Amino acid sequence: MATSAEGLEGLEKLEELQKRSHPIRAVVALVIGLVGLVFAIALSISFGAADISLSTVWKAVFNFSSDLTEHQIIHEIRLPRVLGAALVGSCFAVSGAIMQGMTRNPLADSGLLGLNAGAAFMLAVCFAFFPGLSYMYIIMWSFLGAGLGVAIVYGVGSIAKGGLTPMRLVLAGAAVSALLGALGEGIALYFRIGQDLAFWYAGGVSGTKWSHLQIMGPWILVAMIGALILSRSITLLSLGEEIAIGLGQRTGIIKVWGMLIVLVLAGAAVSVVGAVGFVGLIVPHLTRYIVGHDYRWIISCSVVYGALLVVLADFIARIINPPYESPIGALIAFIGVPFFLYLARKGGKEL
Repeated sequence: MATSAEGLEGLEKLEELQKRSHPIRAVVALVIGLVGLVFAIALSISFGAADISLSTVWKAVFNFSSDLTEHQIIHEIRLPRVLGAALVGSCFAVSGAIMQGMTRNPLADSGLLGLNAGAAFMLAVCFAFFPGLSYMYIIMWSFLGAGLGVAIVYGVGSIAKGGLTPMRLVLAGAAVSALLGALGEGIALYFRIGQDLAFWYAGGVSGTKWSHLQIMGPWILVAMIGALILSRSITLLSLGEEIAIGLGQRTGIIKVWGMLIVLVLAGAAVSVVGAVGFVGLIVPHLTRYIVGHDYRWIISCSVVYGALLVVLADFIARIINPPYESPIGALIAFIGVPFFLYLARKGGKEL
């Protein structure tokens, strides 16, 4: 009888959620986001130390000529960099959306819950003890570090009386992130690898190459497909675990697969751009505000708008103080910190 009651309550909440979803608005947002992303990518490729016209960018992408210097600059330096930024933004945004849906914690983000710091710490270990590893192994170390970070955060947060709460989870994440960050910096100082790690700690995509994209691309593609497959189950889980069980969901399996997807996405992103935070916090909230609470649309829009945010941040990082580059993590934090404080002031409630 209890299960039937939970099922009926779940159906009622599901109907209410569907009323609060806006599929037409979501389609419009996707179209606008895709157009904006294409324009941002073209703009980012054309501007730099040597400005290149948009017509030349078009020709270099669709009719590449190795004899032209501008085409070589676009194809070998700028295009992989911009595509890397787009992939990283999508990874952070989707991982944040999944974590918020599964944990019902609107403050969840890979940067705030220790995943980014754990991945960065493992990169320090990798550079110190296993120098010269291929990029494939660096990604694997990032995955392990992300898993270590989230395991410690959930372990520490669960010890307290009353279990995990959104604010307690964030506080544990902040403490663990600070610890792993300090350990990583200590390793960097002791083994004198600070120069090698400076790129990852600052946050940037300037070193992205085609070989990096070829390695991380298949992992990200599989994880994104998995996220879309799980999206309906995450929507039900966001209503509450008991309700999801009443609606026939195997919540344990969903959480395991969801966390594996988050680890792959966050680990791959950190291996490229470093420990950049707040993308997974900002983008899912904004997309949820636009499209409603259906995670099929939230995840789809997060793919596009996460990419757009990081591409624009990378573009601004290159033009704000030329010829030097500003860390994109710092630029995004200018938006992310006030946004986080606003959510915290609301008591962790969603927009």
